[in-house]
Amino acid sequence: MAKKNYNKWMYIGLAILLVALVIFAVVKGKGKPQGIVVEFDEVATRTIYETVGGSGKIFPETEVKISSDVSGEIVELYIEEGDSVLMGQELAKIDPDTYESYVDRAEASLNNAKAALATSKAQVQSSMANREQILAQIQNAERIHNRNVKLHAQSVISDADLEQSLSTLQGLKASMRAADANINSAEESAKGAAFSVKSFEASLKETQTNLGRTIIKAPISGVVSSLSVEEGERVVGTIQMAGTEMMRIANLQSMEVQVEVSENDILRVEWGDSTQIEVDAYFDKKFYGTVTEIANSASNAGLSNTLNTDQVTNFIVKVRINPLSYESLMVEGQRFPFRPGMSASVDIFTEVKENVISVPIQAVTTRLKDEDKEMAKSEDDLKEVVFVFNADTVSMVDVETGIQDDEFIYIISGLDAGQKIIEGPYSAVSKKLENGSAVREKKDKKDKEK
Repeated sequence: MAKKNYNKWMYIGLAILLVALVIFAVVKGKGKPQGIVVEFDEVATRTIYETVGGSGKIFPETEVKISSDVSGEIVELYIEEGDSVLMGQELAKIDPDTYESYVDRAEASLNNAKAALATSKAQVQSSMANREQILAQIQNAERIHNRNVKLHAQSVISDADLEQSLSTLQGLKASMRAADANINSAEESAKGAAFSVKSFEASLKETQTNLGRTIIKAPISGVVSSLSVEEGERVVGTIQMAGTEMMRIANLQSMEVQVEVSENDILRVEWGDSTQIEVDAYFDKKFYGTVTEIANSASNAGLSNTLNTDQVTNFIVKVRINPLSYESLMVEGQRFPFRPGMSASVDIFTEVKENVISVPIQAVTTRLKDEDKEMAKSEDDLKEVVFVFNADTVSMVDVETGIQDDEFIYIISGLDAGQKIIEGPYSAVSKKLENGSAVREKKDKKDKEK
């Protein structure tokens, strides 16, 4: 009997415990917050800077490679790398001995040509004097012959005398024609001699120029940014072939950044766009500049004969660094704060929208225009939406977007400033939320984990 009573009370106790657990679960469930955990933000007016980024190196805007026009040994080197030079300043000297002998030889050849020209001119003068002498003889012979014609008509002189005077006149006329020919020949010889003089004058000028080129002078003012030779080395002149690069002179007061921009972004970049520049060597400073040149051809164009579309295509964009943005560094004693080859990254501001309606980028997502479709086949099947908070639920609002920066996106239409919107988490905005979804604000780590 006692055993039966024990079992009875045990069953009653279990039943009471079960009921208590059910009641506890119901009460706890009623007290638990409902809805999808989200993060809020507000629609606000901001200035949006659309940027195109690129990385590259710093170079002088003007850097001249200097090679010798003549070949020979460097006998004098007047500068060192890092020296400042002025335009026209002597930098180096090539052994001039060979070119001095060329000048001497050219001067001797020119003098011989001038002597030949003088001889030719003398021959012209001599031929002309001989012609004048023959002309006088002809005039005298004509008078004698004319007189003999009259005397012969009067039978004063014989036929032989008349024929003799005629023969003398004709002989002199033949001599005149020969004298004219001699004059023409002497004049042509003089012209040839004159051409020879000009040729040798040109040769002398060339050898004198080459002699002058043994002195290497600075074509611009600047800093010797690179020195590739030493005194005593031999260099090959550019007249014969490509030539030996001896040094480079750069204007370090005018620097630029050359960056690579992808083909997807290059069409948005325009000449004159303002930029923000970060130089690795000055990690705590920002500099500013302007786009001065945009390449028309890709930087890797022509490197491969195959039309491989998988290869990344980039274009070189040159950005001049504004000197005012690094003026403080020069005040600190750094005359040239930037060195050729320094690494830098550039943000090019391609478009600016001031005081426009904007939201965080992650607040904008896409949904199907036609809810009956299971999936989008193209971008035309999708619409951009933002979820606006209303009490405990959200409304899905269609929006039209514009430019964006790293954080915010311009809302052309669909929202007003001050509206409370859902900005996260990404999984909720991109997939879970729908029009009318219940939501609650994430407040603690526990909510974050859910």
